[in-house]
Order: sequence, then structure tokens, then C-alpha cells
Amino acid sequence: MKKFLVIIRKPINWLIIALPFVLFAELFHWGDFWIFIFSCIGIIPMAGLIGEATESLSVYTGPKIGGLLNATLGNAAELIITLVAIQAGLLELVKASITGSILGNLLLVLGASIFLGGLKHGVQSFDRRQASNHAILLIIVVIGLAIPSLFSHSIGPDDSVEVEALSIGVAIVLMLLYSLGLIYTLRTASSPISYSPAGATVHQHDLTKGEAIIVLALSTLAVVWLSELLVGAVEHVVSNLGISEFFLGIILIPLVGNVAEHLVAVQVAMKNQMDLSVEIAVSSSLQIALFVAPVLVFISLLMGNPLTLVFNQFELIALIAAVVVAALVSSDGESNWLEGAALIGVYLILGVGFFLLPS
Repeated sequence: MKKFLVIIRKPINWLIIALPFVLFAELFHWGDFWIFIFSCIGIIPMAGLIGEATESLSVYTGPKIGGLLNATLGNAAELIITLVAIQAGLLELVKASITGSILGNLLLVLGASIFLGGLKHGVQSFDRRQASNHAILLIIVVIGLAIPSLFSHSIGPDDSVEVEALSIGVAIVLMLLYSLGLIYTLRTASSPISYSPAGATVHQHDLTKGEAIIVLALSTLAVVWLSELLVGAVEHVVSNLGISEFFLGIILIPLVGNVAEHLVAVQVAMKNQMDLSVEIAVSSSLQIALFVAPVLVFISLLMGNPLTLVFNQFELIALIAAVVVAALVSSDGESNWLEGAALIGVYLILGVGFFLLPS
């Protein structure tokens, strides 16, 4: 219990105070706006606790399995949100969330890590060969997501059987690449797909295996509950505030679901552990594209709301821009604060454009 209280004292986990407010907003009918706001705030510490629990479990599983565990559950909060959105039929919100996660990690998280790390330590270096592996996989990701989007116009409507078959085929290939990455992880010390923050630093307050499982289970259940409330309030927020569903999916939901992981990447960069920071930011993007997106395609079929990998032109342009800029910044194995500022600048430019797009 004492170890658990130490974790709760972390500043980001103070946001857990939002949970009773979510309950009050639901019971006393404060309105969908406040339910949406408090649900967003409440998901942040729950995602952080999921991360804490998985890192503690990795101590008992070893660094390689622990890295896979962190990679698999690192995006658990966002995955749950998208599953609830699929159930509600908000498929465009789901696809925007997939795009936003990749953009957020490659531009905002990597940019903030390089910028703040560079301000503190000057020029920082990281594994150039690993960065090259990342760049190759990111280009494959763009190709994999672009092919269904470009070919669908000639094949048929987005909801046609042929387009669904194309999306399923691409999803299978992407998952195969992810599986090969897992095999590579188990056979080598490092991997271009998964990382192990727990293996890089010494945690003084690790939970026991039983405590970690309990925290993981309770946090996951809380995220499921909050996600249902959040998705249920989306339409009201979109209609009353004039904010497009597309903007919510591409900017807000990825930030809410991944903010705890984002902070870890920035913190290790400021400790001059740039290899780990780059690994966290880029590996999370790769996992979203190679694992989460394909899995959502198959789960959506079971839910009766088929999700296709057909993205609009704005999402494709943004993905291509993010991959190109991130690859150029990391190509020499060195970074400085100006390169970080450039990545953040590209993210802000895209954010303004997405905000002004109509629903």
C-alpha cells in the first residue's frame, strides 16, 4: 500500500481527483460538456497507472518480455477509447485518432524531447543505425496506410466488400511485420518496434506482482468506463462548440490517451538518455500503425461496424510530412534544440489546419 501511495503522489496522478467529478456530472446531469471534460482529465492518470503497473510487472518478466509488455499495454487507454468509438459507429473519429497518435509521437513528443533535451545538454546523440531502421519501417507504414486510401477510389465505395477486403489484406501484412519485429526483439538486445523504459532506469518503488496486477485491472476498468462516457458526449461537444469530430480525434484523444507515455519520453531526454527517448516516441508510432490499426480492423468486423484503412487526403499529407521530417531530423544520429522546435512547429501548423477544417 505504501508503494502505491508513492505512485499516487506523482504530479500527473493527482488528476485522479477528476474521477469523483465525472461521477457527480453523470449522477446530477451537469451536461455532456462537463462529462467530456472530466472524462478526458480522468483518463490521463489512469493511463499513467497502467504504465506504472506494466513497468512493475516487467521487473518480474525480464527486460525483453518486459519491453514487449510495455509496448503492448503502452497504448491501452487509447485502444479502449477507439474500441468504444467503433461500437458507437464513430469510425472517422477512430481513423483520426490513429493518424493523430502517429503525428503526436513523431512530431510533438519527439520534438519536445529533442527541444528540452537540447536546451539542457546541447547536441545529443543516439543510435544512427536504429534511427535508420525506424525510418524504413515508418516509410512502410505510410505505404501500407496510403495504398487502401488511394486504390479505393478505383475499386469502389469505402463500404464495399472489395475495399474491406483490401483493408483486411493490408492489415494482415502489417500485423505480419509486427510479428517479425517481436521475433527480432526476442533474439536481439534492442528492437525497432518495442522498448523497455523499466529496463533503462532503476525504480525504487516497484509494486509487487500482485499489486501491479490489481492496479492494472482497476485502471483498465476505469478507462473503459471513462471512455464510454467520453465517446457518448462527443456528438454534443461537436454540435455545441463547433469543434469538428475530426479535430477531436486527431489532436485531443491521442494526447489524452498517451500523455503519461509522452512525459516519460521527455523526462529521459532531459536526463540525456536520447536513445531511449527516440525509441519511446518512434516505437509507439510504429505500434499504432503495425498492430493497433490492423487489430481494430478485425475487431470492427466482429462488432458489426467494419473499419477500413481508407484515410482522407489531409491525413495522408500529414502522415507523409511527419515521417519525412522525423526521418531527416534523426538521419545523422544527432539532435539539437532547433530540430526539436522544427518538429513542434510542424505539429502546430497541422493542428491549426485540422482545427479550421469543417466537420
